[in-house]
Amino acid sequence: MGILEKISEIEKEIARTQKNKATEYHLGLLKAKLAKYRAQLIEGPKTSAAKGEGFDVMKSGDARVAMIGFPSVGKSTLLNKVTKTHSESASYEFTTLTCIPGVIEYNGSNIQLLDLPGIIEGAAAGKGRGRQVIAVARTADMILMMLDATKGEIQKQLLTKELESVGIRLNMKKPNIYFKPKKGGGLSITSTVPLTHINDKLIHLILHEYKIFNGELLFREDATMDDLIDVIVGNRIYMRCIYCFNKIDCVSMEEVDRLARLPNSVVSCCELDLNMDGLLETIWEYLALVRIFTKKRGAPPDFEDGIILRRGATIEHVVHAIH
Repeated sequence: MGILEKISEIEKEIARTQKNKATEYHLGLLKAKLAKYRAQLIEGPKTSAAKGEGFDVMKSGDARVAMIGFPSVGKSTLLNKVTKTHSESASYEFTTLTCIPGVIEYNGSNIQLLDLPGIIEGAAAGKGRGRQVIAVARTADMILMMLDATKGEIQKQLLTKELESVGIRLNMKKPNIYFKPKKGGGLSITSTVPLTHINDKLIHLILHEYKIFNGELLFREDATMDDLIDVIVGNRIYMRCIYCFNKIDCVSMEEVDRLARLPNSVVSCCELDLNMDGLLETIWEYLALVRIFTKKRGAPPDFEDGIILRRGATIEHVVHAIH
């Protein structure tokens, strides 16, 4: 049985298992196995066989935004509108077959926007060119998820599931759990807060599944078994994501208002240039970019050419940016 078949069997087992106190240990073990097999799927086969064609795009600019979505949702149209790059767009699916980079010039910054091919359900398992698309998405600073407003939230749920299955956590904070494997001394498990979602037995069960019998584990928050598995696996990426509902000209005003009020969401119509400025402003805010202006002693500040840095930057970062 291959990895994909094992993953499918475990997912079916989780789906048909009732969630209660009696089954929490069984579910914890299943989730640990599932995360382990998915990690193997991301790494791929460790052979010297020729690899397939990937998307080799050099990172440039002040930040990188990966634009993902199902086919024919308006990704290429958006790239054509907000950058000087031309990406072929048409009314049929799979118009874009490779990664096309563009540059958004906004507030004096250069933001690299990647127009990735449309992915399909099952992309994380290698369907279509999903694995290459998701590999590029992992290198981005933020994800812009393009969605068809006429489809409601179903596309958002499917894409989020695909990204979560390969270790990308959208709009989530990294679990505040300290974990350090050791060569001996057994397991030391402590917490600074009461744990209501997990107990010592379940923690030991999950650790043993990964063949971890010695180490130090400190919970600084009321974590779940999924949080613990993410920390043990260690290859999770936590990044901001904007859900852009495109084609709002095809839905009612009530639906537009509902979608616009969803968390981390923006509504737009790329074809008619509706809310393009609002989308760019939201991208700037989510990337946490700031403009720093310098001045010479005795001279007024130079507001012409600012230095683009991330929010929270120090004087040291400014010095490195100048020199």
